[in-house]
Amino acid sequence: MNKKILITGATSGFGKAIAYKFAKGGYDICITGRREDRLKEIKEEIEKEYGVKVITLCFDVRNRKQVEAALQGLKAHVDRIDILVNNAGLASGMATIDEGDIDDWEVMIDTNLKGLLYVTRQIAPMMRAQAGGHIINIGSTAGKMVYKNGNVYCATKYGVEALNQAMRIDLLPYGIKVTAINPGMAETEFSLVRFKGDAERAKNVYNDINPLRAEDIADIAWYVANLPPHLCINDLTVTCLTQATSVYGIKEAERVKPDGK
Repeated sequence: MNKKILITGATSGFGKAIAYKFAKGGYDICITGRREDRLKEIKEEIEKEYGVKVITLCFDVRNRKQVEAALQGLKAHVDRIDILVNNAGLASGMATIDEGDIDDWEVMIDTNLKGLLYVTRQIAPMMRAQAGGHIINIGSTAGKMVYKNGNVYCATKYGVEALNQAMRIDLLPYGIKVTAINPGMAETEFSLVRFKGDAERAKNVYNDINPLRAEDIADIAWYVANLPPHLCINDLTVTCLTQATSVYGIKEAERVKPDGK
């Protein structure tokens, strides 16, 4: 019987790449997201390519009733979840705290924190009952160091950092692993969403830095999920070569060449 993984926010970026990576590795997949057409497309591609079972659940993690209904329904069809990837998350806007859009704040808090909690609250009891499992929370370097105009987004990712530690402690007696993967700059739909569809502004974020790709994070998720049973990576931060922290990086053109050239 194939192992089963549930991935939130799987219609693009990290979540989508993780779905394909684990399907290739023989896992049955449950993918969630708000865009039903994309869920259907991914399901068809994965089932055709890898021959594993794919379940799609279309809901918004911000909506508690939708989350509860969808995941309670899922329990009628699957007997266990081996891995939960809390990937759904976003940044919305980029302004100083005194000029911030409160609607943007609400979206980030409801998605990045409350959405993660709603989903975890449904799946963690399943893992507890099966005395095992692995929760992978996708955090950010923004949860390690605050940057200018990042205020509320950074606050939510600091919250994910705290929740990751709390989950590890609370679920320790049940043999449940909990891992935070904290990516730095990665070229996905992240900046496009943050800048409300301004493609040119989003593209400029990644000019000449050779950022992380979604597939890089999928590879890391696969690695941490397939360590020996007695090992758990609690916290992992990853950046591209030209970024050291949320606030310090250089352009590829600034890198020192061999012999100082």
